[in-house]
Amino acid sequence: MRSSGWIADDPLRRRRGATRAAILGVGRSPWRGAAGVSDLATGRAARPDARFRIGSVTKAFVSTVLLQLVGEGRLRLDDPVERHLPGVVPDGAAITVRQLLNHTSGLFDYTEDTRFLITSEADLEDYAYGTWRYRGYRPEQLAAVAAEHPPYFAPGQGWHYSNTNYVLAGMIVRKVTGRAWQQEVERRIVRPLYLEDTVFPGSGTGFGGPHAHAYLDMPVGPADITRLNPSVVDAAGNGISTTADLDRFHAALFGGKLLRPAEMSALTDTVASTDPDMGYGLGVFRLDLGPGCEAAWGHDGSLAGWGTLLLGSRDGKRQFALSYNPFVGRDGSGDGEPVGSLVAKTLCAPGAGTGAAGGGADAPAAAAPVPQPVPRAIPRTGPELPLPGLPLPGPVTRS
Repeated sequence: MRSSGWIADDPLRRRRGATRAAILGVGRSPWRGAAGVSDLATGRAARPDARFRIGSVTKAFVSTVLLQLVGEGRLRLDDPVERHLPGVVPDGAAITVRQLLNHTSGLFDYTEDTRFLITSEADLEDYAYGTWRYRGYRPEQLAAVAAEHPPYFAPGQGWHYSNTNYVLAGMIVRKVTGRAWQQEVERRIVRPLYLEDTVFPGSGTGFGGPHAHAYLDMPVGPADITRLNPSVVDAAGNGISTTADLDRFHAALFGGKLLRPAEMSALTDTVASTDPDMGYGLGVFRLDLGPGCEAAWGHDGSLAGWGTLLLGSRDGKRQFALSYNPFVGRDGSGDGEPVGSLVAKTLCAPGAGTGAAGGGADAPAAAAPVPQPVPRAIPRTGPELPLPGLPLPGPVTRS
């Protein structure tokens, strides 16, 4: 079912909605832009070259590495998980690597376990000001939590987005190569493509470069939650990047520079998801934007305080990368973001008009009116750190 808003399934959805900082990159032209402030304390403007957490866009990097290993004959997509991770996954002999990558394994998403959920105001206080978001995890621990729960369905008999799948994918990369999945992504993708601002920090809490801050609305004012230990999402959402790097990655991936034709075909072989407009491939999805628009390919991502979207054309010639740090102030100003409309206007048929308002010669051309129906909301594929919406502490006036 399509969500009612682009971040409707985001863990902090009841506490946020207005874009405080947004960074946009369009294609290889290139056009880059930013709006809002990167730091509420200083009022510093957001930078187009700023780094941000990419959440589940990480999955596209991990699946690409696994597909490269398939192309090298070091594993097969139809290998049972048990062959590479003996004893780690219940019924691992019946689950294939392919089913991990396209979320048809049926494995429980460990982030839905109560140990990862904020269920009280005390928990929320700990997340905002205490040690909650600095907790470190090993992938084996995350896999073990998932193994304690029954599957959603038998392998191959349904679709359910599960971060567990990609934690296991990262473990398989290590088993096959002898190196951590982060090292393989860096060696195979980051360095060859000169993605100088893309890192996979493991348990590191910093950014190593200019970045916007993320906030959580609390009764005493916004709490800065920029720093966190991303080992909680491991290969499911650990990455940091920029719009320029993500555009370059998308162009290389869909332009056929990272995978052979056979593996590229596997990447884009989609299965039905829970949204009728979205088919899920191997770490990427195909999104139907409606009449008059070509299907868009890519992934989205979210972590507490961060939203990311990477979409583009199947031939790798057009890309759209967006990062935003939404925050709803105490007055709820700016609640509701037409991100879906922005995506549609960027990726659908352009008009013959002048440049976008305020853009100048290097700005993308203004888009023609988009045929309806076009989803105003991009379907969410699942949050990385579920923090179920709690009632807002204290009275909040919404305009």
